[in-house]
Amino acid sequence: MQGMTGPMQLSICMYTIEDLVPQDHFLRKLEASLDLSFIREETRSLYSKIGRPSIDPVMLVKYELLGYLYGLRSERKIEKECLEKPSFRWYLGLDLFDPVPDHSTISQNRRRRPAFRKVFRRLFEEVVRQCVEAGLVSGRVVGTDSTHVKARASRASEYLVEIDEEPGVYWDRLDQYEVVAQEELERKTGRRQKKRTKQIKRDRRYPHKRVSRTDPEAGYLNRPGKPKGMHYLSHQTLDTDHGIILDVAVTSGDVSDAAPYLDQLERVHREVFPIQCATADAIYDFPLAHQVLGEHGITFCVRPIKHHEQTTVGIKRDAFIYDETQDYYLCPNGKQLRLNTLRRSAGGLHWVYSADRRDCQACPLKEQCLSECRKTGARKLERSYFEPSVQRDLNRASESEYREALRLRQIWCEGTFAAQKWGYNLTRVLRRGLEAAEDHCLLSATAMNLKRMIRCLG
Repeated sequence: MQGMTGPMQLSICMYTIEDLVPQDHFLRKLEASLDLSFIREETRSLYSKIGRPSIDPVMLVKYELLGYLYGLRSERKIEKECLEKPSFRWYLGLDLFDPVPDHSTISQNRRRRPAFRKVFRRLFEEVVRQCVEAGLVSGRVVGTDSTHVKARASRASEYLVEIDEEPGVYWDRLDQYEVVAQEELERKTGRRQKKRTKQIKRDRRYPHKRVSRTDPEAGYLNRPGKPKGMHYLSHQTLDTDHGIILDVAVTSGDVSDAAPYLDQLERVHREVFPIQCATADAIYDFPLAHQVLGEHGITFCVRPIKHHEQTTVGIKRDAFIYDETQDYYLCPNGKQLRLNTLRRSAGGLHWVYSADRRDCQACPLKEQCLSECRKTGARKLERSYFEPSVQRDLNRASESEYREALRLRQIWCEGTFAAQKWGYNLTRVLRRGLEAAEDHCLLSATAMNLKRMIRCLG
């Protein structure tokens, strides 16, 4: 044939899958660091001993984990990458010509076996345990924050429902403090308040909420600077030494960030590693948090929330002087406001101090001090039952350690969320329901922890 200078040369090269995966590859380090054999024991009850052999549950978990480690947003993409990349095959324990599990096998396994989902929580806890044993967690400063994760819910399916009448978030926790407060009120005033018989009613300003028919467990997010729509919230607490995520809690998007906070901190403090200092943003600055964390011996460094004076009268609360030794307020006219009763709201307990009605009616400052609805009554002020705990923490706000804790929270919490959204699939959930959203956020956090653990251990 014209143009050919000699016979075609053919050569045969012999390669194994071991030859195709570099020795310093991340997945080799991961395989050496993380032993997943416990998954077989966790899922033993879900498999039958007769019939056709099933896919190894360890392979199923690794299959999912690859998607979050490399930012692959669907099982179809994971399957495609496994077909093309020898390193993925090697991590799954497959040879070059072994068939890769079909993407539908993963989704059907999760749909037909809801009990399999507990493996993802167990996997997360195992990685955290290894990080603790490796000395990557100290508990010196832990930070907490939340981020929104878009739900798989159609905006066209949204409709309004009336909000059920329900107690406040901290109702059960406040019960024990209310009993003690009532005894203290009786000791100070000589009278005991009647036992509360009805719970807090809902906020009548917002009697309805948005619900999606496609994912009823998602919540409508409507916050300044955040995208509006159906979302879930991923609440994460991490150690600021190396950014290891210690706990993940998932709620619907319309739940307050403060709602799961105390349960999450207590779970970390009790089950993971003792916390020395907890830091959080201003949304977590509620009185009960200062009280509970102080009782656990945890220093609380929180960005103080800005309180706005809601009264329209001329003489504001700042004009009244509190005498801590005598437990009363002194008004600008020199009259005392004595402790009168105890009030309970959805988020706390409050001492109510009231002036003598005769003093207020004869006071020359009456027009500036009493609102229109109290013209014939007396001025009242409220003080949080947990005020000593609040002041104990906020009085340290100018200290360098306090400011450093806030700085660490901003760097690690917000930086971790940014990294997870960029490369660890935390932008949106792929399936519907709160349990599926929790699995999604747990796997994202697990992948983040594994990357940081392997990097720190060299």
